Amino acid sequence: MLQTTWAVVKKGKIELTENIPLPEGAKVIVTLLVEDDESQFWSLASQRSLSDVWENAEDDIYAELLQK
Repeated sequence: MLQTTWAVVKKGKIELTENIPLPEGAKVIVTLLVEDDESQFWSLASQRSLSDVWENAEDDIYAELLQK
């Protein structure tokens, strides 16, 4: 199971902003959000998501039904 939470770096260590119990040795994935590029990151991420939703052949059936 994947769970997402925010964290901050303090004195070179990553600290979660929420109290989430993690067992010793738990594997985690860290994505760095550089503040200068943060807005560009979110723009690209949302653009990809919207493209996946709106640009798919499966929804073409609804356009065909509306034309009838």
